[in-house]
Amino acid sequence: MSYLRGLQLADLSPELLAILMLGGVLLGVFLGYPLAIVVGAVGLLVGFLVFGDGATPLIYDRLFTQINNYTLLAIPLFVFMGVMLESSGITDRLYDSLYVLLGGFHGGLAVATILIGTVMAACVGIVGASVTMLALVALPSMLSKGYDKALACGSVCAGGTLGQLIPPSILLVIYGPMALVSVGKLFMGAFIPGFILSTLYCLYVAVRCRLHPELAPVVSLEERAIPARVKTQMLLKSLLPPLLLILAVLGTIFFGIAPPTEAAAVGAFAATILAIIYRSFSLQVLRQVAERTFRVAAMIMLIGALSFAFTGVFLGAGCGKAVEALILAAPGGRWGAFALVMLIMFLLGFFIDVIGIIFIIVPIVAPLAPALGFDPLWFGMMIMINLQMAFMTPPFAVTIFYLRGIVKPEWGVTMGDIMRGVMPFVFLIIIGLVLCTLFPELITWLPGKMIR
Repeated sequence: MSYLRGLQLADLSPELLAILMLGGVLLGVFLGYPLAIVVGAVGLLVGFLVFGDGATPLIYDRLFTQINNYTLLAIPLFVFMGVMLESSGITDRLYDSLYVLLGGFHGGLAVATILIGTVMAACVGIVGASVTMLALVALPSMLSKGYDKALACGSVCAGGTLGQLIPPSILLVIYGPMALVSVGKLFMGAFIPGFILSTLYCLYVAVRCRLHPELAPVVSLEERAIPARVKTQMLLKSLLPPLLLILAVLGTIFFGIAPPTEAAAVGAFAATILAIIYRSFSLQVLRQVAERTFRVAAMIMLIGALSFAFTGVFLGAGCGKAVEALILAAPGGRWGAFALVMLIMFLLGFFIDVIGIIFIIVPIVAPLAPALGFDPLWFGMMIMINLQMAFMTPPFAVTIFYLRGIVKPEWGVTMGDIMRGVMPFVFLIIIGLVLCTLFPELITWLPGKMIR
């Protein structure tokens, strides 16, 4: 063992170590092993081969630091808030009001689906919960009205994925500590890009259905024959609860009343109150919500702790410097380096879970922002917008598989329908990236208005 350890130290350059470590993670994921186990095993093995007994304190310190990160305490609180809100029935009420309001337009139900996804994104922040809610509430309705299956599925996936960008996104909570960027500023910086994507999605659906009305028939006049005053009341009543929840969480952050962790606790409490008001709260519901919260939060924290140890070994072995040198040497100056980072993130999204990408790669590339002369907040938000595509690009497209697992056989929806449906929305995300590159104030303006 000592011979092998010495051989590794003598013969392997940081560049080769970087290839072996990242390649080992990709290989393990391809073989079907859980990401946390793969990352932990690679980090542990390489750590002992490179550092010998010195790997023990290095890995332990990284694990202990990550698990005790106070900011990450917001993760289980936001998960609890989202799962509790999912059980309150708010989505059903909001869809009913938008159904009668937009059903008279070609593509109106698909637009309504995206709008609900946008509103719920600011309340839930969990892609699985968002896609599940939209798939169960909106998809059967669209299919029963004769909507094109690809269009309907694409709208559900795109709307549900917005929860990973629009705050209080769990991914933003993770990104902040990994890149040493304020989570509160990330929340504010994500608002406008998130709504830009939502607007692009709605415009795409509206224009396409205008050109091809057969893709999305209108709802019958009898089903939407409701007085305008009643429609307005329905919409206001269904929008008020989520808007109050958004204000309770993000308002406390924006006005400097509380940091994200405490704001998450406020949100969890407010979601519970809403469930009680809507008479959907019970001890059984509380037990189910707590169980799901523990499962999701434990999975995230396990990946985070082991990935943080992995990056400790990676950076300690000099691999981070090797990656930095490679990116900085890209042709085209700082914009060429930025384009290379975006390409790396896009390609990794095909194969690795987004949470893993943030925990593993972000600590390596985030320090490049000041070196390249970019605002770290803007740089981070561009990465987060880019990673929206990872949820909808196979083979590791969790949104697609969430939806595929929900659809019933009698709906006649195939994997091909879902994949054809999400592709246009992937291109719309690229347009959103271009807009935020040309106009960086779309990201930096709102954080600059925060009350510290």
